[in-house]
Amino acid sequence: MTLGAASEAMARVGERRRLAGGIAVLSILVLFSAAAVIYAKFQNRMLYAELQRLQSEHDRMLVQWDRLQLEESAFATHGRIEKLARERLGMGWVAPDAIVYVRP
Repeated sequence: MTLGAASEAMARVGERRRLAGGIAVLSILVLFSAAAVIYAKFQNRMLYAELQRLQSEHDRMLVQWDRLQLEESAFATHGRIEKLARERLGMGWVAPDAIVYVRP
C-alpha cells in the first residue's frame, strides 16, 4: 500500500466517523423532537379536557343564574309584597275617615 492510498483510507475512515457522529446527533435530536411532540399532544388533551369542564360549569352557572333571576322577579311582584305587608307587618288599607291631611 502506498502512502497516498493509506492517507486516502484514513481520510475515508475519518469521514465515516464524522458521518456516524452526525447521524447519532441527528438521531438524538429526532428522539427529543418526538418526545416534545408527545408532550405537546398530552398537554393539548389535558387543556382541552379542562376547557370542556369549564364550559360545562359555565353552562350550569348560566342555568342557575336564570333560575335566580326568575326567583327574584317572583319575589318582587306587587301581590307578594302586599301579602307580606299584611301578614308580617299587620298593614292594610286605611279607612277614608282615618286619613289626616297635612297642609304646608
